[in-house]
Amino acid sequence: MSYAVKEAFLTLQGEGVQAGSRAVFLRFAGCNLWSGREQDRAQAQCSFCDTDFVGTDGEGGGKFAGADELAAHVEQIWGPERERRLVVVTGGEPMLQLDSALVDALHNRGFRIAAETNGTLAATAGIDWLTVSPKAGTDVVQTSGDELKLVWPQAGIDPAELEGWRFDHFLVQPLDCAEREAAIQAAIALAMERPRWRLTLQAHKVVGLP
Repeated sequence: MSYAVKEAFLTLQGEGVQAGSRAVFLRFAGCNLWSGREQDRAQAQCSFCDTDFVGTDGEGGGKFAGADELAAHVEQIWGPERERRLVVVTGGEPMLQLDSALVDALHNRGFRIAAETNGTLAATAGIDWLTVSPKAGTDVVQTSGDELKLVWPQAGIDPAELEGWRFDHFLVQPLDCAEREAAIQAAIALAMERPRWRLTLQAHKVVGLP
């Protein structure tokens, strides 16, 4: 299988329980909930995405002929250090491309694999840390994992219903929007009203990392 990568770069993980961890950020091109074109945003199943995942022209992006080639690219970006190797696989929607061959190739090079998905496709086996971020109005089939990240507020999602899913961590993240302060207050209110939820912020944006 070949892979289309929008960008790949070394940074610190900015979101969730693993925030602050050194990681290679591997963003696949393409998503099943939005084309990525602004003219399609209003009709998209996910209309608030803040990420450019169209094409392969980002830093470290490109087309890769196979799993070993892409895993070697990730390793080159990480550098020679052998300890605590971490790659964060995202998109777009990573489950459109992340397959068992790539999971094996990354594991063979000593990487732990974290992935963030919208949950509408079953997660590939072998992922070490799975984050599901559900979007209102979609059919979520991946209802278990390590952390559930709810971008909030979202009309059409009931946090109480999500609490029946099988996750170790339930996180609420303010929607990055023009009414950001209101979104922050809404996320705080949710965490205060329902103790199972923890507030998480996009730390990379706070400190100016990509």
